[in-house]
Amino acid sequence: MALIQFTRNHTDHSTDKGYQFEFFCDRCGNGFMSEFKPSVTGYATTALRTASDLFGGVFGRASAGSYEIERAIQGPAHDHAFRDAIEACKVNFKQCPKCTHWACLATCWNEARGLCFDCAPDVETEIAVAQAQSTADQIRQKVAEQDLTHDLNLKAEAVAVCPACGARSQGGKFCQECGKPLRAKNECPKCGTKVDKPSKFCPECGGPLA
Repeated sequence: MALIQFTRNHTDHSTDKGYQFEFFCDRCGNGFMSEFKPSVTGYATTALRTASDLFGGVFGRASAGSYEIERAIQGPAHDHAFRDAIEACKVNFKQCPKCTHWACLATCWNEARGLCFDCAPDVETEIAVAQAQSTADQIRQKVAEQDLTHDLNLKAEAVAVCPACGARSQGGKFCQECGKPLRAKNECPKCGTKVDKPSKFCPECGGPLA
């Protein structure tokens, strides 16, 4: 019994007119299509079906007989065409001895190692990937080390919405929708210190309260 390869990664595009198969790389999914191989019985059956539709009678019986012939030899003919297609397309693949996947030579095969790129990654590609990832990591680290909040008042109590009209706060002392103060007048807008007595300046930071 002959070994049939590419049993899990192919698509059968055969019809009653002939046979054609597409084989795929297990790694990247790229495909290679075999040449279309006409089916003699398929064309004969089509001709008899047409005659049956036009004339009926004896042609109809002949067409029915052709179905029996087709059923008898279509299976072996299909299997033979499949094996031929495998031999024709197999030159585009190699089977990795480690993972046993069929890898396409164009994209996924490490010729120097005799393995697919999943099992033996390309060194230059891995270096390039590592360098790019390291660059991104260093960028994030250096950005994290920067003081990006030096112009923000992080001590004063933040107000998300205006207490008067409910509009979303965009910072500052007054609401940009209704103009009313966003914070109570007894709170320093600069440092957030609570001021019990009316005053023009904050007793903690000296900032104006008006």
